[in-house]
Amino acid sequence: MNKTIIAILLIWLTTAGRAGASIEQNQKKDMNMENLNLTEVWDKTFPESDKVNHSKVTFVNRYGITLAADLYVPKNAEGKLPAIAVSGPFGAVKEQSSGLYAQTMAEHGFLTIAFDPSYTGESGGQPRYVASPDINTEDFSAAVDFLSTRDDVDPERIGIIGICGWGGFAINAAAIDTRIKAAVASTMYDMSRVTANGYFDAMDADTRYELRKQLNAQRTEDYKNGTYELAGGVVDPLPDDAPQFVKDYYAYYKTGRGYHKRSLNSNSGWNKTSALSFINMPILSYSDEIRNAVLLIHGEKAHSRYFSEDAFKKLKGENKELMIIPGASHVDLYDRMDVIPFDKLEAFFNRYLNE
Repeated sequence: MNKTIIAILLIWLTTAGRAGASIEQNQKKDMNMENLNLTEVWDKTFPESDKVNHSKVTFVNRYGITLAADLYVPKNAEGKLPAIAVSGPFGAVKEQSSGLYAQTMAEHGFLTIAFDPSYTGESGGQPRYVASPDINTEDFSAAVDFLSTRDDVDPERIGIIGICGWGGFAINAAAIDTRIKAAVASTMYDMSRVTANGYFDAMDADTRYELRKQLNAQRTEDYKNGTYELAGGVVDPLPDDAPQFVKDYYAYYKTGRGYHKRSLNSNSGWNKTSALSFINMPILSYSDEIRNAVLLIHGEKAHSRYFSEDAFKKLKGENKELMIIPGASHVDLYDRMDVIPFDKLEAFFNRYLNE
């Protein structure tokens, strides 16, 4: 693209903004939030801390979907605080792992939110239980919108934490959103890669084609029936010959340890056809262009460890780090307080949110 074309494009972008001023009021109407039914009782899978103040908040993303979040603020905090938005794992809700991370990081001095992604948990959006590589990445940027406009947050000191599948979205968000000064991906899944290629990249083009045929046939059935077939959450009952990582998921999502009534993994899962968009839309394409800090954390014994290791190889710069936790599995980093390196997280954010 030559300089003349670039100049024309820039002129169009700036004048289009001015020309659109007359419809500004209609745009503001479009940003009105949905009325969500938020529970006020403590229904988390972890105990409430006496070191932070907790409340419910909502904010809207650029698709007009209202997101529900739990806000955690250190008690006796003063001035503008560094802030962190947290989400994940894929198929979980904010009352599970992300809330534990958010509350603990608030105990370490950060203002935090744990949010339910679009179409899930207490957040809005129809139809329910849809996942999208674009919209779920946008959810992180919407959280940054919300945090950066709060009186008690320093907009130049905002970070994010993505857990499991939301680890991949966190990296993608960091590649898109330059306001994110530091990003952590904990026990990361690359949802595009695992959907398109299967575990350990075992799926070939013919198998992938058959998967597309099945998913598109499901689209026809869904439209005919006026409903969306669900893929099912974590398998239950658990087969005796299930792989160890499936047993680990069961031990978290299907028992008192991590079960939650709004969690997709604890119950009936995502819409089956959600997988279609992930097959053709790799989310880590521009991760090598991230200039701000990134920390990848993974368990040594996690079946998913290769996602973080390969993602780290693509990152550039001296402010990128991969931390492998000895002896830890994938699910250990969901809720085991003796395994999750919160001191490391605190040091990472303190360093890179203060630069």
